[in-house]
Amino acid sequence: MTVQADRQQPQCETDKPDTLSRQDFQRLSAFIHAECGIKMPEAKKVMLEARFQKRLRILGMPSFADYVEYLFSPHGLECELHNMIDVVTTNKTDFFREPPHYDFLVQKALPAILESMGAVLQRKLAIWSAGCSTGEEPYTLAIVLSEYMERHPGLNMDWSILATDISTRVLEKAKLAIFETERIAPIPDPLRRKYLMRSRDKNRDLVRIVPELRQKVSFRRLNFMDEDFGLREKMNVIFCRNVIIYFDRSTQTRLINKFNRQLTPGGYLFLGHSETLHGQHVPLDQVAPTVYRKPA
Repeated sequence: MTVQADRQQPQCETDKPDTLSRQDFQRLSAFIHAECGIKMPEAKKVMLEARFQKRLRILGMPSFADYVEYLFSPHGLECELHNMIDVVTTNKTDFFREPPHYDFLVQKALPAILESMGAVLQRKLAIWSAGCSTGEEPYTLAIVLSEYMERHPGLNMDWSILATDISTRVLEKAKLAIFETERIAPIPDPLRRKYLMRSRDKNRDLVRIVPELRQKVSFRRLNFMDEDFGLREKMNVIFCRNVIIYFDRSTQTRLINKFNRQLTPGGYLFLGHSETLHGQHVPLDQVAPTVYRKPA
């Protein structure tokens, strides 16, 4: 009897893990930059592949090439574009993130804004949380504003907060205003008791923002790359933190200039702790680290 040696066969081409071709990656990268403003260099190719894997499984597609072909089809651009944007956007946020910003808002910005308004009848303070993610920032702003107005009962000031994001997925979560208790750790205990409701289901470790704050915050989808934000009212304060770090310099400048046009004279723009407008030609004055003011 002849015994044949057990030889390891070379791996077939089809057995190799699927990867984005260079051409498809460059096509996606250019599209993501044009659609969302996000820079996607070659170094992020592996990250993009990992994030798209889930979409391939959901859609039952065997390869990235199939996904790219589908995405750029008329049907794909209509049905998959929002899902693709949800995949590529980063959503990291916390309650009371970067506390010095809220201190500056209460101690410096709000008094200056209210003083500039003077005795205007039916005054309304408008704040925009641009890139709000799952809602922690706008609800923090709502808590801060509510506390400020409570300490100054003579102001008779109405206020509202607009919260926007490009991702429909995070907006849906933000609108619910329901958070796991581990997420609310940065909120001081007195404010938790005042502004958060425990779930009636004792087996669910969840809290919800109280209705009187939820009604002060409105949510909508907005793409920073749109030429016109479609916002009718001017903003006294814009929080856009840890967003422009994902954009290249020219995109940053265009966006900041659009924010400037949306601000009232004397209005404030808050950026993230690692973001700066140094060396950019924008008509804003720096008044604190990562805080800028439009000349009155």
